[in-house]
Amino acid sequence: MTTGVRRRMGVEERRQQLIGVALDLFSHRSPDDVSIDEIAAAAGISRPLVYHYFPGKLSLYEAALQRAADDLADRFVEPREGPLGARLLRVMGRFLDFVDGHGPGFSALMRGGPAVGSSTTNALIDSVRQAAYVQILSHLGITDPPARLELVIRSWISLAESTALIWLDGRRIPRAELEIQLVHDFAALAAVSAAHDEEMAAILRRILAAEPPEGPFTELITRLIALAPQEQSS
Repeated sequence: MTTGVRRRMGVEERRQQLIGVALDLFSHRSPDDVSIDEIAAAAGISRPLVYHYFPGKLSLYEAALQRAADDLADRFVEPREGPLGARLLRVMGRFLDFVDGHGPGFSALMRGGPAVGSSTTNALIDSVRQAAYVQILSHLGITDPPARLELVIRSWISLAESTALIWLDGRRIPRAELEIQLVHDFAALAAVSAAHDEEMAAILRRILAAEPPEGPFTELITRLIALAPQEQSS
C-alpha cells in the first residue's frame, strides 16, 4: 500500500492558498471572529508558518480584501452589447452573487472591518467604486461626463452598496426583486436629474430610445404611469 506525500508549496503558491483560505472564512463570518489558528488549521499548516508568510492578521486580511475587491470590480465588466437596462440587470445579478456568497466579507470590505480607517482598506474600497464608475461610463459611451451624470452614477454606486448591506441583514426582499429594483434606481436617479438639466435629458432620451418594450426601464415607466391618478370620467 502506498502513502500520499504532501507536496511542498512554493512561497507565492502558499501565500495565495492562505489568502484563499482566509477569504473563505471571512466570507462566512466577520473577520474579527476569525483567528490565525483557524486559518492555519484550515490551510493544514502551523500557526508560526502563517506568520512566516504574513506578519500579522491585518496583513493577511488586507491581502484577502485585495482579492475580494478585484473580484467585485470584475463583476461590473459587461460587453457593450444590447440595451443598457439589460446590461445593468446582468451586472446587478453578478454583484448580488458576490454579496450573497461573501456576506460578512462584503460587509467588512465596505465597512472597513478590522482595518477600518486604514489607508489600504480605503484605497481598496475606492478602487472598486472607481472601477464600477468607469464601467458604467463605458456602457453609456461617454468619456467626458457632465457633472450631473457623474453625480448620478456615483450616487447609484453608493446606493447599491448601502442597499446590499441592508439586504444582508435578513434578506427580507427576494433577490430577483432587489436586482430589478437597483436597475430601476439607476433610471430614477437619471430621470430626476434629467428633469432639471437638458444635457441629462438628452442622455436619458438616448438610453430610452434603445430600450425594448420588455426592458427594465420600460417596466419602470409603465409602473410609474399606473401610479398616477386617473381622471374620473363625467
